[in-house]
Formats: sequence, structure tokens, C-alpha cells
Amino acid sequence: MPYINVRDVEHYYEWITKPSTAKVKPVMVFVHGWAGSARYWQSTADVLSDSFDCLLYDLRGFGRSRGKPTVAQASESFVESRSLQEESQAIRKLTYELEEYAEDLAVLLNELRLERIYLNSHSMGASIATLFLNRYPHRVERAILTCSGIFAYDEKAFAAFHKFGGYVVKFRPKWLGKIPFVDRMFIARFLHRPIPPLARQAFLEDFLLADYDAALGTIFTSVSKTASEVMPQEFAQLKVPTLLIAGEYDKIIPAQMGRQAAALSDKVEFFQIPHTAHFPMLEDATTYLTKVREFVGS
Repeated sequence: MPYINVRDVEHYYEWITKPSTAKVKPVMVFVHGWAGSARYWQSTADVLSDSFDCLLYDLRGFGRSRGKPTVAQASESFVESRSLQEESQAIRKLTYELEEYAEDLAVLLNELRLERIYLNSHSMGASIATLFLNRYPHRVERAILTCSGIFAYDEKAFAAFHKFGGYVVKFRPKWLGKIPFVDRMFIARFLHRPIPPLARQAFLEDFLLADYDAALGTIFTSVSKTASEVMPQEFAQLKVPTLLIAGEYDKIIPAQMGRQAAALSDKVEFFQIPHTAHFPMLEDATTYLTKVREFVGS
């Protein structure tokens, strides 16, 4: 499997491409959401690969990407003329703030020598993408944010969510994946329509595989008082043409949150897909892909 070093952490990535008559196809980069991986983007990327070279990767601490540098990696960096003290400081600076994940993406593009891209993102990955768009607008032609939005701060609700999230992350026995139909029960809250069995199983496997610190850390950073204050400002500052797609029955990030976010910038177009929830790209792939193609002009 291909891995690339991004800020001293090994990240999994893959290309999905198809032969084309075009000399050079544009690149579309996909960013997944919390506790997932690039695997649930594969079917979408496969269809779009007739028009784009599609780059998928696993966020730090999720899927097949490591959560943090190892001692061995620190030693290798020392050989490359960096002191162990400098290395330990670099490791400590890697946090689970979404801004840090946006920087991870910037470094990934640098390492792969990609100057300008199309960006397709989902859920927590869409928040990361929004931060990236405002820090590196010159690097993105157009962006798609799937199941994203803004929310008001509610101290009691957030505290309850963090407590429940911490419990869910802590108690993830590996044998859970061996129970018949548990994948269907696990993902039911995220869906309005059924999705292929392989996609359900992959999401459960990725959830069980997620690094503890990354999974817990991003719960606290993506759903927080700070995020409720920062994200509206980030949406309002968007200068890159952006399509925000929402699922009509999404319980995780309700469509109204997406509509409110889109209204903050004239660069954002809002589109709601009926009879879908948190995975509209899998629940109604035809409508999703048609809208994306229309937006990107392919």
C-alpha cells in the first residue's frame, strides 16, 4: 500500500484514474469524515475518474494512516540532520485541531507536487476543507462540501455529546465487527436509504481501527465552543466557488445547518438531496454525481 510522510507521520493515499484522451486531467482530492477513511469515497471517485485523476487519503489517526510519529521515525529524522530535541518539539506540536489537519493537506499536496486541485470533502472533512480553502484559496479551483454546516453553542448539549463520544471511542472491542448484522445497526443512524454492504462493513472497520487519541481529540475540536464561533467566520470568508450538499434527513449535521452556512457567502451554492441522510453520495449516487458534474463543469 502506498504511504507518504506528512509532517513526520505516515499517511495512506491512493490514486483512482482512468485512461483519457486529455493530455492532463485535473486532480480532485477527497477528504473523509470522522472515524472513516478514504474507502467510502472509492465508488464516487471511480465514477468521476473519467474526468479527474482522483486522490484519496486517510486523515492522520484514521483508516490506514498513523496517529503520530513513532520513535523510529524520530530517529530517521535525526539522521536527516534534525536534532532529537527539535523532533520531539515537532511531535508535540501535532494536535487534533482541525486547522492542523488543513495543514496536513497542504503538506500532502506539496509532497505530491500538486499546485491546483478540485476538493471534495465530507462531514468533519468538510470543516477541514473549509479551513483549507481560506488558507490556500489559490490552490483550489472549486470545492464540494458534503454534509457540512454551522451550529450554535449549547454548553449542556456539548458536554453530553463529549461524554457520550468519549464512551463510544473508549469501548470499541475488536470482536464487535464479527457480530452478524452489527454493521447495519451501527450505521443506521447515519442513513435514510440503505447503502451497499461493503460500504457498511468498511465504515465499521474504520471506526474500530481509528487511533484513540485522534478519534477522541477530533470530537472535542470539531464540536466545541471555539468551532461554533470560528466556522461561521470561515464560511463568510470563502472566496472559492463552493457547492454545499446536504442530505434532507441528516441527523448528524441537519440540512438547515448547511443552508445557514451557505447563506453566509455568495460563493457557496446550496443543494439538498431528497430522501438521503449523512451519506448522500452513497444513498443516492446518481443525483449526487449529476450535481457534482454540473458544478465542476465536467
